[in-house]
Amino acid sequence: MSPKAKTASKEMIVAGVMSGTSADGIDVAVTRIASGGKRPTIELLAHEGFRYPVALRRAVLAAMNAEATSTAELARLNWRLALAYAEAVRATAERHKTKLDLIGCHGQTLYHQSAPTSYAGRRFACTWQLGEPGVLAQETGVPVVANFRPADMAAGGQGAPLVPLLDYALFADSRRGRVLQNIGGIANFTSIPAASGPEKILAFDSGPGNMILDWLAQELYGKPYDRDGAWAAQGSVLKPVLAHALKNPYFKQKPPRTAGREQFGREYSSRFLNECQKISKKPEDALATAAALTAETIAQAYRRFAHPTMQGRAVDYIVSGGGARNRTLMAMLNQRLARLHCQLATSEEFGLPAEAKEAAAFALLAWQTWHGRPGNVASATGAKRPVLLGQVAYV
Repeated sequence: MSPKAKTASKEMIVAGVMSGTSADGIDVAVTRIASGGKRPTIELLAHEGFRYPVALRRAVLAAMNAEATSTAELARLNWRLALAYAEAVRATAERHKTKLDLIGCHGQTLYHQSAPTSYAGRRFACTWQLGEPGVLAQETGVPVVANFRPADMAAGGQGAPLVPLLDYALFADSRRGRVLQNIGGIANFTSIPAASGPEKILAFDSGPGNMILDWLAQELYGKPYDRDGAWAAQGSVLKPVLAHALKNPYFKQKPPRTAGREQFGREYSSRFLNECQKISKKPEDALATAAALTAETIAQAYRRFAHPTMQGRAVDYIVSGGGARNRTLMAMLNQRLARLHCQLATSEEFGLPAEAKEAAAFALLAWQTWHGRPGNVASATGAKRPVLLGQVAYV
């Protein structure tokens, strides 16, 4: 089945599959997407989340930023991830009695280098997401669009963020400015001024989201994350550590910019913990300080780059991702953003479950590709032009 064969019927049931930089599991969003004037219409039909099996998560984390590994290990991980994605998609479709037309799979990012660096005599940027799309297509019997980032990067972009197209399709408003803040492993936001077109979108990664928080919870408590921010709520922010962390050059960069484990992964988190423990041995203080770093860098990024475009209007600041469940982090964020006339909300209050948004975004990007439409927002990624994203695996 080819894209041309489907063009006559543009309404499709599309599953989006997302596994983020936290590497904690898989989100599947089942959507109905159709043409809708200047922008497609998208309706969320179902959403399910699946934890990675312990052994698979261990393998994923070991491969991220690995100083040394084997080609056999990477090949096996590529295949194993596809099998996990297929199991998640099949389970979701069966639970909700849904027949899928298409799957959009982001894959698991192992490495993302958004800025050109010298290698073997040439300078270039590069990225790598694992999860073999051919395996996923054959296991589910559904065509798959995957590997979305490279085309944007080849056109001069940073390959991220790729969620702004969904943000615009779902949330653009004629009267109110909207900011769509995702807090996954990395925190990123999309800013959409009232009554604006997609060319006015500003989107980039502000910095760490849950990445440092999750590492600290695993290191200090042996748990995958700080549920509801309960431990951070018991701690005190270590102001000298926070002040030093805020001097990181990344936070001064102008957009477009992207971040990942390369900047804020386990090596950074280990140094961050060491700095905290020089002042306090209380684990909850380290978590409180990490939460404050996420909240402060989000607020700084908004204040510096997006707030001036809102023309003094009130703004709906809509949070999604796992960080929306962290009450301590949300309270810190609200304290900072309220001063900027932002009304904090979660995407659930707007009809989209917090954990479903990124998966739904890749469903939309797959639909765009299937119908020969660009998926990147060049003003957000820094690409020279809008481009068709991804590669298709047929059945």
